[in-house]
Amino acid sequence: MTNAHKLDCEAVSDECRFIIQSENEDEAIELAKNHMREVHEQDLTDDELREQHLQVV
Repeated sequence: MTNAHKLDCEAVSDECRFIIQSENEDEAIELAKNHMREVHEQDLTDDELREQHLQVV
């Protein structure tokens, strides 16, 4: 079974319902980085996203 990488804003915020999930970690990071920048005005590094926001499911 392949692991997926998931960002679930809905789990931590009642104001944002954004969820992504991808088996490709690079794709998940890129989508998460764009979302965090455009919606939450946060510029995060790949490592920050991995450690603080992405889950492996």
